Amino acid sequence: MSSPFRPTVTHLRSLPPDERRRRLRRSAAAVFGAEMRAYACRVLEDVVAGGDDAVALYTARWDGVDLAPAGFVVGSAEIEAARDAVSGTLLEALEVAIGRVRRFNEWLLPPEMTTVQLEDGITTGIQYRPCHSAGLYVPSGKGSFPSMMIAMGTPAVVAGVERIAVVLPPRPDGSVDPAVLAAADLLGIRQIFRCNGAAGVAALAVGTGTIPRTQLVGGPGSPVIAAVQQASAVFGATPLVALGPSEAIVLADATADPASVVVDLLTEAEHGADSAVMLVATDAGLANAVAGLLPQYLDRLPEPRRSYALTALTDLGGLFLAADLDEALAWINSYAPEHLQLAVADPLAVAGRVRHAGEILLGQCTPFAAANYAIGTPAALPTGGAALAASGITVLSFLKATAIAGLTLDGLRAVAPVASRLGWYEGFPAHVQAITHREPHLA
Repeated sequence: MSSPFRPTVTHLRSLPPDERRRRLRRSAAAVFGAEMRAYACRVLEDVVAGGDDAVALYTARWDGVDLAPAGFVVGSAEIEAARDAVSGTLLEALEVAIGRVRRFNEWLLPPEMTTVQLEDGITTGIQYRPCHSAGLYVPSGKGSFPSMMIAMGTPAVVAGVERIAVVLPPRPDGSVDPAVLAAADLLGIRQIFRCNGAAGVAALAVGTGTIPRTQLVGGPGSPVIAAVQQASAVFGATPLVALGPSEAIVLADATADPASVVVDLLTEAEHGADSAVMLVATDAGLANAVAGLLPQYLDRLPEPRRSYALTALTDLGGLFLAADLDEALAWINSYAPEHLQLAVADPLAVAGRVRHAGEILLGQCTPFAAANYAIGTPAALPTGGAALAASGITVLSFLKATAIAGLTLDGLRAVAPVASRLGWYEGFPAHVQAITHREPHLA
């Protein structure tokens, strides 16, 4: 049966200002709206006040599963049974994916300590140490996501985080996704809890009798999950990065294959109705060819994925035509997409002009699906415009840097006048005294 969907191609420059702003805001509009902020703070306050009981209430209300606090804990026997239940081919895929993510992050891992002689007598440096603890949220509302366990858990393990705790929502029967447990087991992560997502993230941020407090908190999910993560900073936790609904842009020129563009757009569009997926084309023929093919490929998707994709490609997404590459890149750099694929003749050259994106995929041999699952580069990426200032989750996300400095007498002679003058100006006599006290040694 033919689809009633008839996509149109819109010229970027003709997009009304209010629609331009709405698309630039996409899911961030929901995450940072007053109502959502208030709800996120209420979840956190409920968990602070009620602890495990509040988490249990949220799990019963929103997930339909009644759990006592002891039931939050996913024990070793359940983890072992889940690993046995996963098919051999899927287990092998998990192992290969973890191996690639591990190698990428080991390559990225900086030296533990680096020092440099900045001037004669002045030594400076940096020391990297893993954060003490990290709380990871793995979603399950719209499907199964062992890939997210891999994307977040592997960098944390490579960094050497002392304690890693994971929360994930239960399925209707109270069980949890066996593939997620298998991936966690392969990584050596054993502290896993089943509970409502929003309440679980709040529990990681503030701690309960059963779920431990962690310094870092993060994981992808709905605007509610993203809002609770951001609000957790008020309660002393540090959000890993803004990880909300999926979003993607395919930048395509006349050399792109239209059918490949279509299937790559649908890859990210099928995540959910709150996703945002768009084509930015520099060639009208390519854009029109994509519009012509899209309905038939869309109809190949089962529900609810078809409905998700349709909304993601129409509400906050769409097919857009740019006058030239400059206009296309201006839009992309303003948008700062989570995923960006360059379906152009010279993707590496164009990549050099991209300032803001969670990831850049070079050419049509590098589909979003490959990057999401199997290449090894970050798959937990900033959304909602956060790529303007933030990066995807890597080993660097779980490291903290401590500055190191040392002076010899010659170095102290060099810095003393500057320190004294600034100390006097700012009204800190003890600062100045700490310098003048040493002046006899500097003579």
